[in-house]
Amino acid sequence: MAIGNSSLLPPPSIAPLTAEIDPPLHVFGFQIDVLSPSEVAGHLRVTDICCQPFKKLHGGVSALIAEALASMGAVVASGFRRVAGVQLSINHLGSAAAGDLVLARAVPLKSGEVIQIWEVCLWVMNQTTMEKETLISSSKVSIFCNMSVPENAKRDIISFKKYAKL
Repeated sequence: MAIGNSSLLPPPSIAPLTAEIDPPLHVFGFQIDVLSPSEVAGHLRVTDICCQPFKKLHGGVSALIAEALASMGAVVASGFRRVAGVQLSINHLGSAAAGDLVLARAVPLKSGEVIQIWEVCLWVMNQTTMEKETLISSSKVSIFCNMSVPENAKRDIISFKKYAKL
């Protein structure tokens, strides 16, 4: 759902989208702003729930965001077929402190019928200018695609179709 420019200030909260599409991201407060076959983007206000003991964004949360956004994009790009992540490589390049606003953006590097490769980057946003300030992680996610959707997941695919911008 293209709801604004992912390089600027995030749009107002669209919590129902994130809660319906990816409940684990929703638990951490992540909000999806763009959902399309060519880009998935969203934002997160870093809070205690997603921090490690030193009040910095937990690296595992960054990995969760990377895998989730790449998988969402792959679902849409594959024509709403079932996908499965097969490899995640993440480099933690900086940190985000409690209170920071983080922008996450996933783009496909290869959109094949069987394998897709997505790049996911997370940045701390400058809260005055709302521009990207510091790259905090860069990931590559390999995804196996084009599997049939099991009966118990068909409702989830309906949610993707409802929110995706094709």
